[in-house]
Amino acid sequence: MRNVARLLDGYRKFHTESFAPNREVFETLARHGQHPRTMVIGCCDSRVEPSAVFGAGPGDLFILRNVANLVPPNEPLGDYHGTSAAVDFAVNGLGVSDIVVLGHAGCGGIKAYLDGMYDPDKGGGPFIQKWMSLLKAARGTVIANNPGQAPEALQRELEQAGVVSSLGNLMSFDFVAERVAAGTLTIHGAYFDIASGDLQAYDRHARRFESLAEA
Repeated sequence: MRNVARLLDGYRKFHTESFAPNREVFETLARHGQHPRTMVIGCCDSRVEPSAVFGAGPGDLFILRNVANLVPPNEPLGDYHGTSAAVDFAVNGLGVSDIVVLGHAGCGGIKAYLDGMYDPDKGGGPFIQKWMSLLKAARGTVIANNPGQAPEALQRELEQAGVVSSLGNLMSFDFVAERVAAGTLTIHGAYFDIASGDLQAYDRHARRFESLAEA
């Protein structure tokens, strides 16, 4: 009950300090619907809130959050595809002009997968095992290319490799690739360091993440 009480206190604070001064904004959003220009695909991690990182307000961002901010490849045959459905809706329904895959430092899901905790013979739920296997190739490459690397450095490498892998998977969707080719959609990779607050952007030509603070 204590946690619920905190949520109610938070709601009252939101209503007084955020909703009331911006009532017209919320009324306009309710009347006319949402028209965000940017989709952000971020992690479920409670420490990384995309709206806070980008200083965005209500209606600014179409946000999808999942474990380790991953995008699966285009697989139209199958069962349920929550992430793919969100991308479909953002591009074909809302007509966003930008998609940002936002990775972050200290990702628990990626650390567990790097440590082998989600290998089929080592446990972990069947859903998380299947989901994190999206990083199987990237994990193998990171380990092979960084012999003797400290665990923290390996994790950072895989966190960033996961963002790059997801950018590649986005391009496997025909409707994404077509709009990118037409210049009406741009996809971006970003990486947020929780401790320092540093935000890095992926440079496709240099194939590395570069700090936006330094830029």
